[in-house]
Amino acid sequence: MMMKMAEPKDCAFQEGRMLLGLVQPIPPPQQCCRDAVNGVDALFCLLALLLPPLPLGAPMSTAESVNQAYNLALHMQTQTSTLLQTYLQHQGSPFSDPDFSMPELSLRTLPPTAMPFAIWHGLEDVVRLSLIQEAFWSFSQHLLLAITDQSDLSPGNSIVEDQLWEARLKAKGLAGNLAGIMTALGLPTPPATPPLGTVPLGDTAFQKKCRGYVIIRDYGFWTDRAVTFLGELKDKYSQ
Repeated sequence: MMMKMAEPKDCAFQEGRMLLGLVQPIPPPQQCCRDAVNGVDALFCLLALLLPPLPLGAPMSTAESVNQAYNLALHMQTQTSTLLQTYLQHQGSPFSDPDFSMPELSLRTLPPTAMPFAIWHGLEDVVRLSLIQEAFWSFSQHLLLAITDQSDLSPGNSIVEDQLWEARLKAKGLAGNLAGIMTALGLPTPPATPPLGTVPLGDTAFQKKCRGYVIIRDYGFWTDRAVTFLGELKDKYSQ
């Protein structure tokens, strides 16, 4: 069954502000922080502090693009464990049980995690860059599905939803930063990704909880992979 996923107007508005920020001056971080009055505004403030502003119209060098993406990925990595634990704690047993783990669960629509490290590390930089960029665009769509599922499961609980929205926004931001690196390297612009279709695991409450667990778990795996890869690129282009 195809699931319709609608974004709340306030979140869509805030993401629109970020897109406009690519072509319009971003408010000074200090002003942004003073004006932040809700979670999404606070996140916009965080990204304004995290990403150094450039003069309007100034192209970014490859080193600057890589450094910006690395900083964002590193910040994301500090929050993936908290996101997973918060999610599990709010799903009830068996998800909230100590040492819960279901490594056998997977989603065919998610970026794969089974590639051995030696093979992954042996791929050319441009191939790994493209795969990571595609992965985080995919996660931005899957996290939206997890938000929709969580809204159905716990309509009065915004704790998990808020953290999922934050993770989704950052995943979209990182995908954009990685596309910027590709542009700086003279690589083709990534093609538009089609909307997420039907995702397996079913529509019962337990199946939705399993689906969210796999999405967040694998999001953490790819975040670790992105940090390691971007760290290597950062060292290469800072020389």
